[in-house]
Amino acid sequence: MTNPSRRALLGAALGGAVAATAGLPATAHAASWKLRWSPSASGDGLGAFETVEDDRADSHPAGQPHIFAEGDNFRFNMHTVDRDTATDRQRQEVTGLRTGSGSYLKWLPGETWRVTYRMYIPDSLKATTSFTHIMQMKQPGNGTSPIVVQSLRRVSGVQTIELKLPVADILVGRTDLEPLQNKWIDVDFRITIGDGTSGSVRWILKDGSSTVIDRSKSGVDTLLADRVRPKWGIYRSLGDTSGSLRDTHLLLTGMRGHQLV
Repeated sequence: MTNPSRRALLGAALGGAVAATAGLPATAHAASWKLRWSPSASGDGLGAFETVEDDRADSHPAGQPHIFAEGDNFRFNMHTVDRDTATDRQRQEVTGLRTGSGSYLKWLPGETWRVTYRMYIPDSLKATTSFTHIMQMKQPGNGTSPIVVQSLRRVSGVQTIELKLPVADILVGRTDLEPLQNKWIDVDFRITIGDGTSGSVRWILKDGSSTVIDRSKSGVDTLLADRVRPKWGIYRSLGDTSGSLRDTHLLLTGMRGHQLV
């Protein structure tokens, strides 16, 4: 009787190991952020966005354009005489993330998205007692309520910047505005799109290397219907009672859009 060689025994052992692992489930894919949108103000101009809402009521032709690329920045000008189609408010905003001619990103139920950018808020852009939104998440179409708003709100006389889910009146976070004015700050906003209690948001503001605020909220409704579309710019009510409305502007740069895949 011949003894099996060492090579044969090793081959059998390896074959058994392969057979044993063949039945194991595949390792789960680790989700990561994929860059989907990275416009350049100087290169893409307003073609970076799905739509542009620049004085859509044609209320102030002498001030047009109110939204334009200025070097590497997107600039939004607002004058006290500007009026939206609803004359109790003002609006100079852009919407959506355009990736090419006729092509734009759609944020759909079950997806998680992240936008990062740098923002310059001058001290002439003040918090108000009524709404002043500088970012919104909305369902496209007229007359829909905002899902998420980043706003400049005056609270007990103090100027603040906040993130809120207005339909359910959920305050995600709030911090003082004045230390963040007249300088570039970093915004990091993330949203999981879901109905009922399947949505979530996270909001981070940084001043240089310092994190000013990092707040999140899960188990919330972040979908009305169809899809979610971001908006940036200045959208404010004329109902302010603090005397804070001024000719002003907002600057954005380094805008990036990522999807968790």
